[in-house]
Amino acid sequence: MAQTSSSSPSTKASSSFSNDVQAVIMALILVVTIGYFLVLIVSPTNMYGQIWTPKIKAHTVNSTYFGAQGRSLLMDTFPFLFVAVLGCVYLHLWKKSNNKNIYSSIEKKQKLTIWRRPIIMKGLGIVSRIELAFFVMFIALLVWSFASYVHVIFPHVTPKPALKNGEKVWEAKMEYSGLIFGLVGNIALTFLFVPVTRGSSVLQVFGLTSEASVKYHIWLGHIVMTLFSAHGICYIVYWAATHQLSEMLKWAKTDISNLAGELSLLSGLVLWVATFPRIRRKMFELFFYTHHFYILFVVFFVFHVGISYAGIMLPGFYLFMVDRYLRFLQSRSNVRLVSARVLPCETLELNFSKCKGLSYTPTSIMFVNVPSISKLQWHPFTITSSSNLEPEKISVAIKGEGSWSKKLYQMISSPNSVDRLNVSVEGPYGPASTHFLRHDLLVMVSGGSGITPFISIIRELIHTSESQKCKTPDILLISVFKNSQDLTMLDLLLPISGAPSETCKLGLQIEAFVTREKQPMPAEDKKNLRTIWFKPDPSDEPITPILGQNNWLWLGAIISSSFIIFLISLGVLNRYYIYPIDKNTNEIYSYPIKAVLNMLIICISIVITSSAAFVWNKRRSGTDAKQIQNMEGATPMASPNSWFYNADREMESLPQQSLFQSTNLHFGERPDLKRMLFDRKESSVGVLVCGPKKMRHEVANICSSGLASNLHFESISFSW
Repeated sequence: MAQTSSSSPSTKASSSFSNDVQAVIMALILVVTIGYFLVLIVSPTNMYGQIWTPKIKAHTVNSTYFGAQGRSLLMDTFPFLFVAVLGCVYLHLWKKSNNKNIYSSIEKKQKLTIWRRPIIMKGLGIVSRIELAFFVMFIALLVWSFASYVHVIFPHVTPKPALKNGEKVWEAKMEYSGLIFGLVGNIALTFLFVPVTRGSSVLQVFGLTSEASVKYHIWLGHIVMTLFSAHGICYIVYWAATHQLSEMLKWAKTDISNLAGELSLLSGLVLWVATFPRIRRKMFELFFYTHHFYILFVVFFVFHVGISYAGIMLPGFYLFMVDRYLRFLQSRSNVRLVSARVLPCETLELNFSKCKGLSYTPTSIMFVNVPSISKLQWHPFTITSSSNLEPEKISVAIKGEGSWSKKLYQMISSPNSVDRLNVSVEGPYGPASTHFLRHDLLVMVSGGSGITPFISIIRELIHTSESQKCKTPDILLISVFKNSQDLTMLDLLLPISGAPSETCKLGLQIEAFVTREKQPMPAEDKKNLRTIWFKPDPSDEPITPILGQNNWLWLGAIISSSFIIFLISLGVLNRYYIYPIDKNTNEIYSYPIKAVLNMLIICISIVITSSAAFVWNKRRSGTDAKQIQNMEGATPMASPNSWFYNADREMESLPQQSLFQSTNLHFGERPDLKRMLFDRKESSVGVLVCGPKKMRHEVANICSSGLASNLHFESISFSW
């Protein structure tokens, strides 16, 4: 049945106006972003140093409010934060208008299909052509900057000035090489913290998510530490050659502090070593705790170069600090854990209470902390629920693979299970939108616990097929498991309660492969799925959006107001305290003390504005939380059975029966993915994969081969 349009002329006019405003904002974002990168491109050149810089300094250096720091705030910090605030406004408008047109921007997405095709690059993993293009352009920017600095500086390194300083030419070039490595490293450092800012408007406005962008953080981290290591080595060689090793202990009052730079580099090296895959996977705790050395790395970096020059990396780290403090505020309260589904394959599904105003998209993740296991460790898990299908519950799936998750499974699954568990969360975090409806067929390929992001997609499509008058794509779920017990993960396709009868209308076909067993497990060896209900506690709260339903507007207000408070405070500090002492000479007032005062003002500004926004929204959401707590009745005693393990008895519900009938089990074999994908003749087939590296690469190779133009690869991966 076709959906009839009931939109009034005023509604259409309002929607058109909103779209126009969004277009203007996006155009402004692109203009500022392009201008920002153009400044990065020209900054190493003679034109910038000899023509632009004197003009900019003429209008900023003599300021009694900001002094030399004014140029950095104007050229480096302001454009970045301006884009972040514009992005917040854009995302707010987009969020309000997005649900009005399900098929918006689909044609644009299809035009970019060729650029979204996957490529497997050694050292980079699976990347799309557009990711590779931007990566190459970024490397080109670094190479260009390095070459430009060499072109500008090295012609002046001749025997005569070198001899005047008591140096050889190669020694002088070694010193300047160290300087150039540091300057280029600062460019990469500018963007290092952007991908790990989980609630970033900058990422979302360009169609990225923090969990998918972690690989960019990894790439940037390797680049930054390589360049800074080269920077440090060059200077150590130079000092050793010129018998100035005492310079390593220099902590200047109004100049570069070498000791601070060495401490920053040492902190970064400790952090860097622990990030390599072998160490990270075998000793996750070591990786987790050493990663907090980033605080020392940044603080000593600021002491090393001075707060004025540190402005180049300030905006990215500023946004990260705002996000980090908001996450800290959210994590201070215990959330209401309603129940847990315990699967025999050492997997849990934790079901939390949430307010109806908290919405999220499929494939989102949430960070979970259980203080009784570790007060410091936070682990990300895929959300399996749908905010539309289950408006008052949010669920995550946890596979017992690491020490932390195994302890949690043992704690909940033991015969003497706890009746209440203190849990804190951060999130959820996910893409601003998904475009699964544009395909005729979705092929989801999973290995083991890789099925979890697809559970949320299937539940969302169940809701869509039930509530909206539009056709949903058919689904082919290809799941590979090691043994029969892992098959119980398919039980999570249905929510713990309230599965709609329209499940049978969803065109779902499941091909489940058990690789290590040649036949089904004997009935007497099967273990049933159990559901454990936890006692409510008055101190537990439903999960609510940290900044309310207008979260993007609040985030934009926090960024802009905190930066304004910082500027005003900094101006007053400089005008009435530092300027009377230093007179803008930068030769009297201590650089380290100035850096400490600046960092303190930044922290205070962020704490004041973020806390005010958080408290305001928490009070407004408090009413909803109380209503939810009052609605939660007695703890249910019955536990749903596994529809796989009870296949030989009558199905308890129509949804369970429908799922069982649509499932084909294959024992002792692996799926022929090439044949299964190439056999699909639908005009548009979305291919999603989540699982082991080998599986992801195999699917990516099939989709990028060009032998089937209807296959559109959608990368969903939380491992790198």
